[in-house]
Amino acid sequence: MAQSAIAAMPTSVPHERPFIAADVGGTHARIALMRAGIGGGAATMLHYRQYVCAEHEGLSAIVRDFIDAFDAGGVEHAAIAIAGVLHGDELVNTNLPWQVSLSQMRRALSLSELALINDFEAMARATPYIDPAAATLLTGPALAAPPGPTLVIGPGTGLGAALWMPPASRDAHSTVMATEAGHAALAPGNERELELLRRLLRQWPHVDNERVLSGPGLLNAYRCLCDMEGVAPRWTDPAEIAAAAERGDDAQALEALQIFCAMLGSLVGDLVLTFGAQAVYLAGGIPAHIRPFLQQSGFVERFLNKGVLRSVLASVPVWLIEHGRFGLIGAAAWYMDRRAAE
Repeated sequence: MAQSAIAAMPTSVPHERPFIAADVGGTHARIALMRAGIGGGAATMLHYRQYVCAEHEGLSAIVRDFIDAFDAGGVEHAAIAIAGVLHGDELVNTNLPWQVSLSQMRRALSLSELALINDFEAMARATPYIDPAAATLLTGPALAAPPGPTLVIGPGTGLGAALWMPPASRDAHSTVMATEAGHAALAPGNERELELLRRLLRQWPHVDNERVLSGPGLLNAYRCLCDMEGVAPRWTDPAEIAAAAERGDDAQALEALQIFCAMLGSLVGDLVLTFGAQAVYLAGGIPAHIRPFLQQSGFVERFLNKGVLRSVLASVPVWLIEHGRFGLIGAAAWYMDRRAAE
């Protein structure tokens, strides 16, 4: 792959040996060989490859394949954005097809430094490099750039969210607050959603946001709705449900996706009020794939439906972005900020 510059990613890190940056989700792993620029120059992506996680025996095997494919055996540092929480040496994540151990990976790959970063913390760190003009504005004013604290949230195999906060001073770095909003309790907004929650509570003692607001969650909602209507489910895959909803030829699929969009809008509004966010980037694997449906859904109305604070929400722009390589770019930004601070 030819070299390609990542625009507007400055760094004060001296020219040094390349490092690995990666973004690993429940479905795909995106890996790049990066080189920091000289004296504030742009970082350069030397090589890039995307992998299907389930096709490999573990994360170490994926990174090893990448290193071997691009003759990157001299690389000593890696920053990997990955869904989950690092508890001691082990990553806690129910959406990955294999376990991840920090120490085992470091030994297997002969790395002197390996960092695992929350995937949406990395996405948040990429927000300064997102061009709003290339995104889809769902609601709010069309600003040239986020004016302040920015929420990044996205449903995919799971549900991630993080808050980016601008530098406190000219010489300071921006900061990011990672969250586990996907595991907070699901909040219904009407009688139909309450009934859906009741049925989900028969299966799990704690029904979190991911039980509906994720790919597997969309399947959960669809199956519950089929049960409520006394019909046999026709679909077993979230993509099939979304496609049937967009065609309009399956009533339960259509309602499941409508509920998905409405409850997502409600959650985004709750988090904006909780964190005082002044802008939102909606990412993840699902929203971009259902863009036309999302734009016509109840997402915006439920986002705004916050009683006396409706006018506050109306002033907050919500952009829909393609997840793409932003997690990887954020991992690289995290690495370079850390090196610059040493």
